[in-house]
Amino acid sequence: MRDNITIGLVVPFAEDRVPEEGRAMYPQVNFIARGTGVRALTPAGYDAAVDKIVPAAEYLAGKGVEAVMVIGTSLTFYRGPEFHDELLARVRRASGLPASTMSQAVVDGLRAVGAKRIAVSTAYADEVNKRLTEFLAAKGFEVRALEAFGITEFGTGAISKSPQEIVDLTVKACRRAPDAEAALISCGGLRTLSVAKPVEERCGIPVVASTQASFWAALRLVGESGQLSGYGRLLENARAGAPVH
Repeated sequence: MRDNITIGLVVPFAEDRVPEEGRAMYPQVNFIARGTGVRALTPAGYDAAVDKIVPAAEYLAGKGVEAVMVIGTSLTFYRGPEFHDELLARVRRASGLPASTMSQAVVDGLRAVGAKRIAVSTAYADEVNKRLTEFLAAKGFEVRALEAFGITEFGTGAISKSPQEIVDLTVKACRRAPDAEAALISCGGLRTLSVAKPVEERCGIPVVASTQASFWAALRLVGESGQLSGYGRLLENARAGAPVH
């Protein structure tokens, strides 16, 4: 990896804070964050933040970043696939930089591992899970099973779930979908850095998790592979600009 990489992150927090798992994955990369202030894992909670995404991207461009990643899966899919795609185009225009979103990153990750039929685990409650399923269907994926924690509060709810709880929930979804080709763990607030490997060992299929996929995709925006060992097939087999098999 080359030196002096700087990537901007539009984050859902009220403060300008880089997610800890991203720093742990790529400590040599300089990440600069700009917060938007999501209030809850509900449509109303996202409404408080979504209009701040494009101004945040413009702010980060002014800080000299090389690319922009919008963190927050549900924040970017909750208004549907058309809104997501328009938002991403607006971020790219406003910043003048390569850009992506956490929602696009999980789509790219699932495509990279060659999956169409998926088992899904999430932090969300029913309404957001419905919108996620619709978003994934529009992007060409079939949700064969979905298990969720049913969380609506932002921040403390998702982070309170242990890696083992996330593993167990995801394995439950996988067992309900024996023909699934990958497992998706959706919610950037869940601590998933240590989760992919044990799920893959128990279920025999690759795992794509929101946070890891988004930082992998961020590195790809600047021409790097994002390859890392020990965190599941997506990261282990990553090559810059190439599909993952």
